Amino acid sequence: MNTLRAIALDVDGVLTDGGVWWGPDGAEWKRFCFADIMGVSLARKAGLIVTLISGEDSPLVDRFAAKLELTDITKGCKDKAAALRAFAGRHALRPEEICFMGDDVNDVAAMDLAGFSAAPADARPAALHKADLVTHANGGNGAVRELIDLVLSGAGNPACSRLSGGSHARRENATAGSRADVGQRGARTHACSVHTRVNALRSRVCTRRDKSQHGTQESVA
Repeated sequence: MNTLRAIALDVDGVLTDGGVWWGPDGAEWKRFCFADIMGVSLARKAGLIVTLISGEDSPLVDRFAAKLELTDITKGCKDKAAALRAFAGRHALRPEEICFMGDDVNDVAAMDLAGFSAAPADARPAALHKADLVTHANGGNGAVRELIDLVLSGAGNPACSRLSGGSHARRENATAGSRADVGQRGARTHACSVHTRVNALRSRVCTRRDKSQHGTQESVA
């Protein structure tokens, strides 16, 4: 089984709420969430490689990356699956070792390529349908932090018992209840498969953690 080694994030609708403010002087403003900023920082400190893959060529993406010391980002991207492959090549990663989080139709190919995919609660139906995990939080309001907390929550616990339940174990109810309208439009309803895939992600992260604590390097299956 492959180890999760990197997280790739779309920006608009994932790290932001998808909105944009244009000032009278042409300035562009976007709102980021400090919970997500902390989450990215925690992921990097834990040894995960974090990248941004954005369809927009905005200087605000550069500013976010500079704040978090992210040195490998892609802007103005029209083919995010190709960008994800290029990122994997630069870091000697396999796509199966990457988690991709997106929210719209232009993210679906990259989500399909990645070993694990996630989407915010308010993502478009195509992304919700493709995602292995849908967070309870919306984009720009802690969805990235929620994902990263899940990825890191097994740290220091060889048995990974802290990951046996948690908020994402309730994903089935959320799908059947508040997101029933999304399901009617073609979003995923196979909750048991969701739970199985989340448990697989947990197992991969825990394996990586256990071996790193013993000074060994995880091999790729």
